[in-house]
Amino acid sequence: MVGVVGEDFPKEYVELFRSKNVDVEGLKTEAGKTFAWHGEYELNMNNRRTLSVELNVFETFQPELPASYRSTPYVLLANIAPSLQSHVLSQIESPRFIIADTMDLWIQIANEDLRKLIKQVDMLILNDSEARDFTGQDNVIRAGHEILKMGPRYVVIKKGEHGAILFGQEGYFLAPAFPLDDVKDPTGAGDCFAGGLIGTLAAENRHDFDTLKKAVIHGTVVASFNVEAFSMGKLKAINSEQIAGRTGKMREYASF
Repeated sequence: MVGVVGEDFPKEYVELFRSKNVDVEGLKTEAGKTFAWHGEYELNMNNRRTLSVELNVFETFQPELPASYRSTPYVLLANIAPSLQSHVLSQIESPRFIIADTMDLWIQIANEDLRKLIKQVDMLILNDSEARDFTGQDNVIRAGHEILKMGPRYVVIKKGEHGAILFGQEGYFLAPAFPLDDVKDPTGAGDCFAGGLIGTLAAENRHDFDTLKKAVIHGTVVASFNVEAFSMGKLKAINSEQIAGRTGKMREYASF
C-alpha cells in the first residue's frame, strides 16, 4: 500500500491492514486532515454524484515508493490524481501488468493528464457514466472501444448492479453482478473490485484473457461483500473461503 493519511486517521485501521498481511511501509502520516470525498447516491445505489472533495494532505503528497516496492510485477494505480498515478508508475522498475482506476473528478479537472497516463497502462477501470463522459459516447460499447484506441490493452467498464464489461482485442467478457437482496453502502465497491482483480492476477502470476475473466469475477465477488455493510463493516469479517464460496455461486448462477 502506498498512500498518505492525516493525523485524524484512526490507528485501528492501520492495525487492521497489518492484521490482514497488508504491507503498510508505503503508508505515510502527515500533519493535517485525511482526504475526504462527499457524494450522493441515487435510490438505485448505482449512479452517484460528487458533491465535494477535500484534498487535505493529498494536496501536496508526492508518493515515494519504498525500495522493496519498486520491483513489484503487478501494479494497481488506485483512484488518485493522474499526475500522482504517473509519478508512482515512474518508480516501478519492470511491471508486468498495470491497472489504473479513475473517477469523474479527474475526467473533469485532469483530462489531459489522464489521457497521457492511460497510454502507459495495460488496463483502465471506470464506470459507465465516467466512460460516457470521457469519450462523449452515449453507447457504453462504443465508449469502451474509444478508450481502447487511447492506449490501454484492456478496459473494464463497471455497471453497478448490472455487472461489468471487459473489453480487449480478444473480444468481450460480460460479468454479472452478484445478486444481493440489500445494498447498504456502495462506497468503496470500485476499489474492492480493482483490488480483487489485481490480486487475482498477482496470485495466478499471469494475465492472459482467460485469467482476466477470472479476475473480473473475483473482483465482482469482493465488491459484493463490501456493499452489504457501511464502510468496512463486512470486509473486516470475510475470509478467502467465503470469497471462494461466493465465486462458486457466481459460476453456478451464470452457467447455461
